Amino acid sequence: MALLYGLLWRLLLLLVHVNRALVSWLRVRLRSWKGRLWERAVAALLLPLALAGFPDQQKKLNRNPDANANPVTGKRTASRRSRWLSDGRSLEKLPVHIGLLVAEEELSYTDIANLVVWCMAVGISYVSVYDHHGIFRKNNSRMLEEIVRQQQDLLGVEGSKCNVEFLTNATDEHQRHVVSCRPTVKVLSPEDGKQSIVQAAQQLCRSVENKERSSQDISVSMLDILLRESKNIPDPELVVKFGPVDSTLGFLPWHIRLTEFISLPSHRNVSYEDLLGALQQYGTCQQRLGQ
Repeated sequence: MALLYGLLWRLLLLLVHVNRALVSWLRVRLRSWKGRLWERAVAALLLPLALAGFPDQQKKLNRNPDANANPVTGKRTASRRSRWLSDGRSLEKLPVHIGLLVAEEELSYTDIANLVVWCMAVGISYVSVYDHHGIFRKNNSRMLEEIVRQQQDLLGVEGSKCNVEFLTNATDEHQRHVVSCRPTVKVLSPEDGKQSIVQAAQQLCRSVENKERSSQDISVSMLDILLRESKNIPDPELVVKFGPVDSTLGFLPWHIRLTEFISLPSHRNVSYEDLLGALQQYGTCQQRLGQ
């Protein structure tokens, strides 16, 4: 009997300890639940106040987009702009008009847009983009959007204020108007090459037929004037060709008599250093101009 009483006593003690542990756990859970309930109540009270102040803050951000910009990113962008401008000034000579001739089947709008923005950043005024299938020309709106996007990414908010004057056809219709600085991008296709020469010759012949000119007025200089009026941009001093094909592929045959050609393996994944190397090579070349 004594052994049985001992076992019952131990069982009662075990139940008491279990009860105490359960009561302690319930107290902790209850306090935690009350704390969460209190936090939710406070949040519910403060949320309308936060929302009430949000429109004013949003208006401030809209008035000053730079206020929401990452200062580290802004400093990095400003440093890039300063470096690119300094690189352009350090070159022995900088082309006023550069052509980007893509002799590859797979085209990358982003890489070409990067090249255009880098050319603008170093101080080049005119940039022509050409592929021998005329794909960039057919999708000039997409090209414009990509250039503006890369302009904002690479040059930042301040750089994006320097808009692009985008010329796309023989009549030079403006796709985007500009206010201050006017770097000009022209998208070309084979139609702007030999076909433009044919059209200029036909125009001369019609003028003779209509007795607006005499046959003696037809000359190389007259044809040259008509072709330059149709393009309204200076001749390219430099053309950077991308791809393995050793050909100009019909790129403005009348306007490249004095143009320097520099080849790079591909426009895909091209870097700023690749473009700068081509510009440095152009800066050191000697153009004897037929002498």
